[in-house]
Amino acid sequence: MTKRWKSIGLAAMLAGLTLSASYAEAAGVLTIGRREDSTTFDPIKTAQNIDNWVFSNVYDVLIRVDKTGTKLEPGLAESWTISDDGLTYTLTIRDTKFSDGSPLTAEDAAYSLLRIRDDPASLWSDSYKVIETAVATDAHTLTIKLRNPSAPFLSTLALPNASVISKKGMESLGADAYGEKPIASGAFVIDEWRRGDRVILKKNPNFWEADRVKLDGVEWISVPDDNTRMLNVQAGELDAAIFVPFSRVEELKKDPNLNVDIDASTREDHLLINHAHGALGKKEVRQALDLAIDKKAIVDTVTFGQGTVANSYVPKGALYYYADNLQRPYDPAKAKQMLAAAGASDLTLNYVVRAGDEVDEQTAVLVQQQLQKAGITANLQKVDPSQEWDMLVAGDYDISVNYWTNDILDPDQKTTFVLGHDSNNNYLTNYKNEAVKELVAKARLELDPKKREEMYVDLQKMAKDDVNWIDLYYSPYINVSRKNIENFHQNPLGRFFLEDTVKN
Repeated sequence: MTKRWKSIGLAAMLAGLTLSASYAEAAGVLTIGRREDSTTFDPIKTAQNIDNWVFSNVYDVLIRVDKTGTKLEPGLAESWTISDDGLTYTLTIRDTKFSDGSPLTAEDAAYSLLRIRDDPASLWSDSYKVIETAVATDAHTLTIKLRNPSAPFLSTLALPNASVISKKGMESLGADAYGEKPIASGAFVIDEWRRGDRVILKKNPNFWEADRVKLDGVEWISVPDDNTRMLNVQAGELDAAIFVPFSRVEELKKDPNLNVDIDASTREDHLLINHAHGALGKKEVRQALDLAIDKKAIVDTVTFGQGTVANSYVPKGALYYYADNLQRPYDPAKAKQMLAAAGASDLTLNYVVRAGDEVDEQTAVLVQQQLQKAGITANLQKVDPSQEWDMLVAGDYDISVNYWTNDILDPDQKTTFVLGHDSNNNYLTNYKNEAVKELVAKARLELDPKKREEMYVDLQKMAKDDVNWIDLYYSPYINVSRKNIENFHQNPLGRFFLEDTVKN
């Protein structure tokens, strides 16, 4: 999902300036620079990419999304069947072990699903309320009964936050200790977590695909400053780094020692609008804002052409994306007329900006200038990353740029969070439309693919008409690695297949 981050603090900033000697100096250990440190390794307690992208290689899921990001494939469940009425799913759990050598059984799988459904700390419970029962009928057979048929259910089993954890380990260690140093079901196990600095992973010899894993270990190192992180890779102090700034892509491509990997993604950047704040609650005002923003100029200036203008909350290339969805033209004069007609002339907005983020700050300046041409004053409030997310959650903003990457193949998850009146106020916007909410629920139950597609096309049209938020652009994942690193890629949902990465 995600998709902002908590503060990484002074320790992480210092770590980014000088990379200390570590286990990573050993051969076969991949070092990856990233902006932020992890927040937890308890999968049900986070919805942030900084966590999911790391523990996707620490845990395994029942069903996986393949490298293309377009289809499901076996994970810990080597096969499955679905009853004719669509209510009973029977999964065969493969014969494997956790990192501590204990057997991984259907009971662990059932426990994991019921925990994400029922635990008060779960951020994902709504997506799993459809489960009526999850029972281990024997050590290798998991039987799940649903309350009603659910088109996206198989996809939700592939969510990283639904990873299989050890029931015995969780009950004996407790959630806090398990979230610090879990018992792994995936390719790597956490050897050490140095808060604010790095997460050190070592190969899990008990992983069911251990022969596939070429690396001895991985270190995820926090280097908050984008340029410092790029310099670290260029100097050979890091093997790889993620979140390459758009402005550095062409320069890094010219370095003969580097590979710049540009992978298809489901990332969509958008301008959040707080519908609960005054005139922003009027659809006509939000439509005027949409007309007042030149998305193509943002793509050209901020993404250096790496992005493409977005026309839907569903990312381009994703399931049921509607390519012909409305894309309002840039028309500040018409926007100004609409604002006057809506009684919102001389509109003044509080625009919360993530300080220190090159792309956020550039976008904010451009949007501010564009809105001014429509008579809208946007006061930029630059805030520390530690403040920004909490302000958005609290609704202490009028507009702010954010982004989302899909976590599952099916559009239900994002649609529910963004349009379906869920507990996070429709992903921070306070958007409400009862007809949309009803259609979101119906689309989840519709099993005919053609009918479902029609529903999601309608939802994309309705969201655009209402301007739940302003779609800005789609962009790829851009990462950089040294030439001696092979197979360092993400699939469109963001998962790194470090099982296949090689360090020569």
